[in-house]
Amino acid sequence: METILLKKAKSGLRDIIRRAIVDGDEIVIASDDGAVVVLAQQEWSQIQETLRLISDKSSFSALLTAHVLRDRGEKPAGITPEEAFRDVQS
Repeated sequence: METILLKKAKSGLRDIIRRAIVDGDEIVIASDDGAVVVLAQQEWSQIQETLRLISDKSSFSALLTAHVLRDRGEKPAGITPEEAFRDVQS
């Protein structure tokens, strides 16, 4: 992860955005007030989804169980999409 000072980032913002989207780079822009991270929206959406999944105790438990089974060379029992997404159904 590269850090760029705000002054340099102002003149190269288009390139910073391109690098984040096309190359998947995460760029830190630092100023006297602190720092921010520029990353592609798709990557941010994936991070948000991961955080949502691991913050749900049931989902996190299922994930851990699946990893244990995978490490033993087993496959978890399948479930229907309705069962998988019961927490987001209206």
